[in-house]
Amino acid sequence: MAERLRILYEDNWLLAVDKPAGLLMHPSWIDRSATDTLAGRVKQYLDGAAVHTVHRLDRPTSGVVLIGKTTGVARDLANQFANRSIEKLYWALARGFTAEHFDCTRALVEEPDAVSDRKVQQNKTAQSAETRFDRLAIAEIGQAVSRYPKTRVSLLECRPDTGRKHQIRRHLKTLRHPILGDTRYGDRHHNHWAQQHLVMASLALRAMSLTVEHPVSGERLCLSAGLNDDWTLLLQQLGWYGLLTTRSTGKSSDGV
Repeated sequence: MAERLRILYEDNWLLAVDKPAGLLMHPSWIDRSATDTLAGRVKQYLDGAAVHTVHRLDRPTSGVVLIGKTTGVARDLANQFANRSIEKLYWALARGFTAEHFDCTRALVEEPDAVSDRKVQQNKTAQSAETRFDRLAIAEIGQAVSRYPKTRVSLLECRPDTGRKHQIRRHLKTLRHPILGDTRYGDRHHNHWAQQHLVMASLALRAMSLTVEHPVSGERLCLSAGLNDDWTLLLQQLGWYGLLTTRSTGKSSDGV
């Protein structure tokens, strides 16, 4: 039996679920042996019906994934993503103390994966990419890391206006505030420290919410995943108790 899904929202046309970190969206060349995927779990939950995913999260990223139950609904949602009318909000735990409010507009050249993206066109031109950041909290831990006598981290609210591959991860690397646990773009010293000292040592990036226009009713929906167990424990460990009450888990029901 497939693992249980955390359902964030469901009606006759839409399904929003909370993807766990480490779960592939679809079968992929990244891991040909992986038989458990989010699409597979959703397909089982929908009794074998077609699964129309309209966006994706990286394997190590957790949070909101939106699924259309019909081709027409999925097409409408895909258009909303393409037109940038969907509001996306992520949380990230980054190295160092960042500014309170900052943007990154560095254009990004797609970096195809040697395995999973081997059929993707190579040497593409750079595409515009815009991300807004707001700092929610900072912490200083009295443990040395690399050349620093203490470890500093910032909790960031990230709002990508575009949807380039690995956009938030690459923008924070560009700004020298990489996400902790990012084995591709992060800092190996801080990643090692996180593995040794934090309750959550995987990529510290979570898709907290999506705000969309319902393709049928036209209602504006905010689909929130809130905090899962890993993020709740992380905030407790870093002393950010105030955020636990203001950013509680979203309403949900459990499926198969």
